[in-house]
Amino acid sequence: MTRVIGAATLARDLGRWQPDEARSSHGRRPGYRALADGIRLLVADGRIPIGVALPSERDLAVALDLSRTTITSAYAALREDGYLVSRQGSRSTVTLPAAPAASGRPAPGRASREAPGVRSSLVDLTCAAMSAPADRIRDAYADALLELPTYLHTTGLESVGLPVLREAVARRYRDRGVPTTADQIMITTGAQQALVLVLALVASPGDRILIDHPTYTNAIEAIKRTGARPVPVPLRLESMGWDLDGMRAAARQTAAKVAYLVPDFHNPTGFCLDDAGRAELVRIAGDTHMTLVIDETMTDLGLDAPTPTPVARFAAGARADVITVGSMSKAYWSGLRIGWIRADVSTINALLAIRSALDLGSAVLEQIVAAGLLSDPESVLPARRDRLRAQRAALLDELSVELPEWRCDPGPGGMALWVHLPAPLSTAIAATAPSHGVQVAAGPRFGLDGAFERYVRLPYARGEDELRAAVRGLAGAYRGLAGEARVGSGVPVIV
Repeated sequence: MTRVIGAATLARDLGRWQPDEARSSHGRRPGYRALADGIRLLVADGRIPIGVALPSERDLAVALDLSRTTITSAYAALREDGYLVSRQGSRSTVTLPAAPAASGRPAPGRASREAPGVRSSLVDLTCAAMSAPADRIRDAYADALLELPTYLHTTGLESVGLPVLREAVARRYRDRGVPTTADQIMITTGAQQALVLVLALVASPGDRILIDHPTYTNAIEAIKRTGARPVPVPLRLESMGWDLDGMRAAARQTAAKVAYLVPDFHNPTGFCLDDAGRAELVRIAGDTHMTLVIDETMTDLGLDAPTPTPVARFAAGARADVITVGSMSKAYWSGLRIGWIRADVSTINALLAIRSALDLGSAVLEQIVAAGLLSDPESVLPARRDRLRAQRAALLDELSVELPEWRCDPGPGGMALWVHLPAPLSTAIAATAPSHGVQVAAGPRFGLDGAFERYVRLPYARGEDELRAAVRGLAGAYRGLAGEARVGSGVPVIV
């Protein structure tokens, strides 16, 4: 069944749109053209997902208080531009135009040829991960080596994880208000393995899985590899929130069995879902018989907000199934490769059967290290948050100087800015930036079907000097492309 965006929802997303206010570089545009351009921008920004059907001409005319002729002409213009496809007897659905013929720009995903020696000085902003808190990690390993002899008489194979670490993770949930026992925890080799295991259990080929849009790029790939179909539910970027009405509608229209969501300092936006939203999310899952897979890898990185209430807390006594994925990678160190799954005992047992085909457990020494770190989080987390705040401030400051036309609304935590560009140049910038000393992941990496060409993710996990150098490199790449594309000409006014 094709998803349909409601007329009221589309009218809301267009904002305070007035056709007689929209102008191009050639003067006033016809109302239908301005409306078509507004819808086109929503598609390019990922706020109207590819494959979704637009409302009927009559319904949208009523919602926007426009003539049906204006709507008909706008839809016709979108079809002509390649953003809408219509089939006899069915609604018009959103698509993207075919890629243009080769031009002077670099092909998407392919970096320009670098000058000799450039690669050695590249600032890599493709990865949202910090270097280790060296002293604390070294001490944790030293302590773990003293404890290691206790385990040497065993096989070292603990498919669900060492009891000491499972209990440490369970205690972490109890401290956050969620009754949890050690047998509800499985230790994994990072959060990515945790997600792959969960998807193997709860999803089958062809199943629909709701996702935030944008979302974590490796989660999209993991969903696709199961043969499932990710169904995007756009975030409300202008209000830094989740479209829960849209999520309920998408769950009902697609009969999605699963939703993968990042409500804790979301990657890539840094947004955080409030408690009321979490409670409503659980109600939606219960009403639609949908399993929630909640990614908590960023949960300890609240920079302007406290650690969020776990979504699992709102599931107590509800009909919703909530499976939570967590990790040491973001707040502590990715090199530990320690993640976990929290679920009910029957789910953990089912996951154990699946895991035996992949590996037989995580490394013992790293599990001991992780248990030690989790026993004293205050020895690590405050300093990590302070470091991220300072680096975020440096990144924002340099952007305001070098690229003031780039806009972003920093979320209250996480590790990255989701930056809005004046024109759809994200892939081109990512392709040419290495020649200017910086690597970035283009916006479409975090969405489906080419969405988010007007966005780029900029992690602030690197040092302040590196971040400032990276922004200067991005400014050089952007100015060259902007001059070619004549940024600003003909851009519709959506206020």
